[in-house]
Amino acid sequence: MILFPAIDLKKGVCVRLYKGDMDKATVFNQDPAAQARDFTACGCHWLHVVDLDGAFAGRPVNAEAVSAVSVAAGGAGVLVQLGGGIRDLDTVAFWLEHGVERVILGTAALNDPGMVKQACADHPGRITVGIDARNGYVAVEGWAETSNVVAQDLACKFEDCGVAAIIYTDIDRDGALAGPNVKATTALAHAISIPVIASGGVSSMDDLRALKEQEKSGIAGVIAGRALYDGRLDLKEALALMEE
Repeated sequence: MILFPAIDLKKGVCVRLYKGDMDKATVFNQDPAAQARDFTACGCHWLHVVDLDGAFAGRPVNAEAVSAVSVAAGGAGVLVQLGGGIRDLDTVAFWLEHGVERVILGTAALNDPGMVKQACADHPGRITVGIDARNGYVAVEGWAETSNVVAQDLACKFEDCGVAAIIYTDIDRDGALAGPNVKATTALAHAISIPVIASGGVSSMDDLRALKEQEKSGIAGVIAGRALYDGRLDLKEALALMEE
């Protein structure tokens, strides 16, 4: 199982939000590239990067910071998956040609599934769909809007089109250190053949163990953010557990 340390970008710095609220952002590092180097030095194989401002704007905003993170990660042989404000094929292609290994399509997955499928055809194995849910329903536009679409129903639309993974985030747990929604994540993994990456609420080694126990259900990875920044999780120890 892959552990993805998270670097969330707002106004060029590393932050963590509380339950997706942009007004409740805690700054953890003023230098995203330095944060990337700290994570890569611990032995991770991937970084999960989100342009938060881009998610709200519908276009890349923190491009300079993303590029700096990609360079730092690439220098250590670490791969980057990027989400936030990627809404069209040109932006997908741009990032995949500029140091990003996989892009995450979230709002586009709901509003323009055809574009997502075309991106999968154009870039096999390099497109990830981000499904962010509030009370089981898909939220978009930087989590500012909640749709009437059930998360599992949206995921099923992308069976057999080459999506590399589904990132499932429980918004009400994100940044809250309340523990991941293992039940909902496992149910989603059972419902689809696409590998699922769990996100939101990871706060302890016990949380990681609970997800690890469901690996055979199709949970292929987990994203950790705030718990790494505030020291609740030791990255080297967490990586060792995930790689057992």
